[in-house]
Amino acid sequence: MNNKRFAKIKRKTKETCITGKIFLDGEGNFKIKTPIPFLTHMLEQFSKHSRIDIKLDVTGDIDVDLHHTVEDTGISLGQAIYDALQDKKGINRFGMAYGVLDEALCRVVLDISGRTYISYNVDFLKKTKGEFDVGLIEEFLNGFVRGGKITLHIDKIKGKNNHHIIESVFKGLALALRQAILKEGKNLPSTKGKI
Repeated sequence: MNNKRFAKIKRKTKETCITGKIFLDGEGNFKIKTPIPFLTHMLEQFSKHSRIDIKLDVTGDIDVDLHHTVEDTGISLGQAIYDALQDKKGINRFGMAYGVLDEALCRVVLDISGRTYISYNVDFLKKTKGEFDVGLIEEFLNGFVRGGKITLHIDKIKGKNNHHIIESVFKGLALALRQAILKEGKNLPSTKGKI
């Protein structure tokens, strides 16, 4: 990792401790440690397909609930991406992708707008994936858009298997973000002059 589009991650509360760093112009290398194996797996997918190098160490009060750890991880990762984008000059700003895994297909559209908004239209046949409450994915994404100041729309087009649906969300998010953060110019992509 170098310091071109780079940010450190540091969030410490009474509920969680999250540290690490990201490099936006990477190759999708990751070293991710969380106390929730399924979350770790999804973050690894996100890193690989966004090509954002991520080093992340997460601890949290999972003896109470997984909610704090999942949400704070989303906030921390979104904030780090926002910080690494610096002045945002030259980025595409918008990204759109389809995430797919077997029968599951999700559409992800995002805008690095400086405005926080999420439209999450993903339903599941079961409320859990093993011991993981699938409702926590929306909490992660809520935190992610708050930290990253991103507008995000996610729609499940089809899918039955919870693991496949969630992984298609994370792959679609990774591909859309990769498109949005790509630098292809020098100007700020906004008529307001600020993002």
